[in-house]
Amino acid sequence: MREVPIENTAPPIAVTQGRPALLASRHMVSSCHYLATFAGTRMFERGGNAIDAGVAAGIALNVLERHLTDFGGVAPIIVFRPGMPAPETIDGLGHWPASLDLNTYRAAHGDDMPIGVARSVTPAAADAWLTALARHGRLSLAEILAPSIELCDGFPVYPRLAAAIERLADRIREWPTSAAVFLPNGRPPRVGETLVQRELGALFRRLVSIERAHQSEGRANAIMAARASIYLGDIADEIAAFMREAGGAITKDDLRAQRVRIDAPAHSTYRGIEVYSCGPWSQGPLVPMTLNILEGYDVAALGPGSVEFLHRYVEAFKLAAADREGFFGDPEQIDVPIGGLLQKEYADERRALIEDDRAHPELPAPGDPWRFEGRAGQEGYRPRIAEGVGAPDTSFACAMDAEGNAFAATPSDPGLGAPLVRGLGMIVSTRGAQLWTTPGHPSAIAPGKRPRLTPNPALLMKDGRALMPFGCPGEDAQCQAMVQVVCNIIDFGMNTQAAIEAPRVISRSFPWTFHPHAYEPGVLTVEGRISPDVRDGLARRGHVIRTLPDFSPAAAGVCAVRRLDTGTLEGGADPRRESYVAGW
Repeated sequence: MREVPIENTAPPIAVTQGRPALLASRHMVSSCHYLATFAGTRMFERGGNAIDAGVAAGIALNVLERHLTDFGGVAPIIVFRPGMPAPETIDGLGHWPASLDLNTYRAAHGDDMPIGVARSVTPAAADAWLTALARHGRLSLAEILAPSIELCDGFPVYPRLAAAIERLADRIREWPTSAAVFLPNGRPPRVGETLVQRELGALFRRLVSIERAHQSEGRANAIMAARASIYLGDIADEIAAFMREAGGAITKDDLRAQRVRIDAPAHSTYRGIEVYSCGPWSQGPLVPMTLNILEGYDVAALGPGSVEFLHRYVEAFKLAAADREGFFGDPEQIDVPIGGLLQKEYADERRALIEDDRAHPELPAPGDPWRFEGRAGQEGYRPRIAEGVGAPDTSFACAMDAEGNAFAATPSDPGLGAPLVRGLGMIVSTRGAQLWTTPGHPSAIAPGKRPRLTPNPALLMKDGRALMPFGCPGEDAQCQAMVQVVCNIIDFGMNTQAAIEAPRVISRSFPWTFHPHAYEPGVLTVEGRISPDVRDGLARRGHVIRTLPDFSPAAAGVCAVRRLDTGTLEGGADPRRESYVAGW
């Protein structure tokens, strides 16, 4: 009897990742919430560029992710447009009250940083959004705010937002202005119910009216007139009055002094790719610093997810983190040896401290980067071990277009972490929690000082063209996830989505930036998809393994858009959050 061949019905291509890498030719937006992504893509239909799209998506995140971001919070940005000599950063970071020094604060609170207005710095996100739009966008503020105004009129509550409001309901009830928004009908909203934010929507409409009244002065001036109302005009008066009533230290003079700083980014290279990050007013330089150390290894030969790669990566990051604690802070108030920290020769010196078969049991000592700047300087600070739980993290949005414009922003400050300003629907930034109450720390409290920020968007470039804006939420996991994604793409040849989805490890072996600055020597959190053999191999080298779920928000939530050699845009968005990417 003749055998009848069995037809092969297997699919021709095996599924190797959860989502496809999105491909588009004209434009693309990736953000931590799907509705914010769509808000951004609408700007291209109106003739906008990647900066318009990124700002629209970022402000929409201030509406949608109220447990993570706020229009009165922070929003560091990195931008590049063809014709610029290099990218620029807009710090989007407020400053500590000018009237409040460390001794005065400690006399009132000791080493504590109470939740609420005791943590306040000047609100800077609005300043950053409007400054970026005026400098680099094409559209009006009215067009940019249109999706966010619609969202303020109501959007469906999703599970993580519902859970956050329910968890913090008792705190919210103590703040009548917040309870009116987040506890409608006296209770937390359920999944699928509509959250309405009338006062925030009214603020946006008010800014649009101010812009319209100044249209004759030109597009950029009209946008900056709306900005002036927040920091110099009647909106500033309302913020200052509310802070007096709530017991906060931010004054009208502090608001008047608020001005985002526009700087050259920190910069290095990795295997011929230009790496740009935010400066040492943030943790951003950790990305190029860690990559500098890893560049001395044949990372591609180590293999993705291998014990050998993950061990070397973690040890490299710990060395960079030791220098973050040792030297990073507001460079307008302290001397930061950022030039030395980014030198390849300094990375060579630090790499020599890594042992291939043994993890450093705690945070290593900071190095001496001053020598690589040809000068002497203060010895780096060494932190003490501390316990505690940090604050909720943040969000992210990025955009690129076929013209070569690139934008990335990391908005933050939970709108549930302080009372909403009456009539405005926004908080005053609580980012002061990333300052330290410890005398001698480079990021200790001082009048007018900017906290050392965790949010830090970044940008890769090649041959003078934007290659990949990227970043993520995740507190001190941010730079760790960002470095691992860069290695997955450049060293291991993954597409953008696969690089984002790949399992990650997150070290806790250095102080978390949020008060109370928890520090767990040797602890390495590992997503459950990493094999037991790899976990055991890391443990044998001395890492204290703590297993996370397979896809954990604690491993951050990277979003990225990459330009391929063909000119096509390839986007990815992290399934660990509500992130989505869209393009055309």
